[in-house]
Amino acid sequence: MVDFSKLPHPKTTACHIGFKVAALLVYILCEWFNSAYVFNFISVVMLLAIDFWTVKNVSGRLLVGLRWWNEITDEGDSLWKFESLDAEGLKSVNTEESRIFWYTLYLTPMLWAFLAFVAIIKLDLDYLMITVVAIVLSGTNIVGYSKGSKDAKQRLTDMATQSMASSVFTGSWA
Repeated sequence: MVDFSKLPHPKTTACHIGFKVAALLVYILCEWFNSAYVFNFISVVMLLAIDFWTVKNVSGRLLVGLRWWNEITDEGDSLWKFESLDAEGLKSVNTEESRIFWYTLYLTPMLWAFLAFVAIIKLDLDYLMITVVAIVLSGTNIVGYSKGSKDAKQRLTDMATQSMASSVFTGSWA
């Protein structure tokens, strides 16, 4: 079990996990407490939206030093944009928080996919729709952070190569 008090960002880490767990639990237990589908749909989708926003704008930045967003150009093309900490800033990323971030990021859509499978087996198309929303939102964060992580690694590699080439070039003229 994780001792949140020993983490640099305990509240952010708790929210990163908590909103995911809350959405899953409300989805699984909602029919026991309320038979009104619309209320259940709104409750789960609100938790999913809060989780999506928190992961995209808060926990990604604080727990792994990454941030992403998507813009649509005037021509209608989708353009992914990324921010990441520099090499010095990445040293401050806590490995335990990073591990929690990435594991929960990838585990969540797998759990929702399982629940989608259950909804299909039960022929419950209403609740299948909720699982599809969950998979799309969590999948979007996976795509954004995976691309952002690759972009950050590439920029660090480019900086190291440029620095090495610069030192070789300057050293050869000395």
